[in-house]
Amino acid sequence: MTTPNLGFDLTPLTRTSPVGKPIDLTSPTPLTSLRNKTILITGGASGIGAAFAARWASHGANIFVADINPVSGAAVVASLPTPLFDKGQKHHFVKCDVTVWDDQLRLFQEVVRLSPTGGIDAVVPNAGIYEKRSTATGRGYEDPVRLDQPGAPEPRLDVLKTNLVAVAWTVHLAMFWLPRNGEGRDRHILLIGSIAGITPLPGLPEYCAAKHGVTGLWRALSGTGWRHGVRCNLLLPYFTDTPMLPWQGMGLLAGAGVAEVRDVVEAGTRMMADEGIRGKALAVTAPAGVEGGTDGDGTRVLAEGEEVKVVGTGTGKDGRGRREAVWEVMAGDYEHVEAFVWRFVRLMNALIVIRGWVGFLADCVRFGWFRRREEEKATRERRRRRAEEGRKNKTW
Repeated sequence: MTTPNLGFDLTPLTRTSPVGKPIDLTSPTPLTSLRNKTILITGGASGIGAAFAARWASHGANIFVADINPVSGAAVVASLPTPLFDKGQKHHFVKCDVTVWDDQLRLFQEVVRLSPTGGIDAVVPNAGIYEKRSTATGRGYEDPVRLDQPGAPEPRLDVLKTNLVAVAWTVHLAMFWLPRNGEGRDRHILLIGSIAGITPLPGLPEYCAAKHGVTGLWRALSGTGWRHGVRCNLLLPYFTDTPMLPWQGMGLLAGAGVAEVRDVVEAGTRMMADEGIRGKALAVTAPAGVEGGTDGDGTRVLAEGEEVKVVGTGTGKDGRGRREAVWEVMAGDYEHVEAFVWRFVRLMNALIVIRGWVGFLADCVRFGWFRRREEEKATRERRRRRAEEGRKNKTW
């Protein structure tokens, strides 16, 4: 279907949530679906990951925390609530260095082995680090030294390896294991990006590049994940007061406000629990004052004076607006695409249909071959028995 500006609307083909029905952020979050859902959280020993674990476990989810810190990880798991009527161990900690492929490979295999449901329903690639050597230190990525000397070492690029390459590994493994979790179960990848993935972040080139890469990963998977029954969503927190935010960053943000962990958890919980949310992105910022229109959909950010769209905000009880911290972004990603993307996704749809028919025909051929082989085997058996009976009769 073409759009008014001659693009193509791919939302029906990509199975993403309809653009015309944005997420209503004022509606209650349905939490019943969390019960008995097996969720793997990397980097879950502290900060946002630990907060996710506590919230989801309190509603009956089976939580697997993976982290490089065994003491903090085990402490988080030990603190998770378990309903009295649930028998057996629901929550586990698995030590894992996400930058080591073999560690991640072993992690997923261990989670499946220990899972109370026999599989994995959701994966949250949350592990990440910040850029210690920023441009401000004079020793960062933008300030190379002694590269004119023989044998100069390559840059470490630890932030890119942890925040992008390791995330890509986690998603790659999730795309293998999620479709094997059983029929009728949710299959969800909740990517943890950053505001730095959609805006410039001067002075932190590795971090900014990594988070833009996570955004790109989400944008691509949103259009093709449906082939495996996997929904992919993206959470974009602003600077949040967690151990990952260094004191220097807190100093620069003094007076400007930071995102609150509870708002990040609420946004992530909505995406995790509402299985109808597919291919969506939510940004979480410091709470901002907004003016609500009479119909509850047209609003303006008071702090910035910039016209924006805030879903389901409306006016507060005093009629003067309210404070909002969660915003839907990039809602029309597949509403208007160019010809290549449109043709590629249509090709994927056609291949799925073709594979279905090919599989059906292959099954028919296998069934016919198997049946014929069994009939030939039965015929040979009858001939063998007749020959034996003939030899016995001659003996008598």
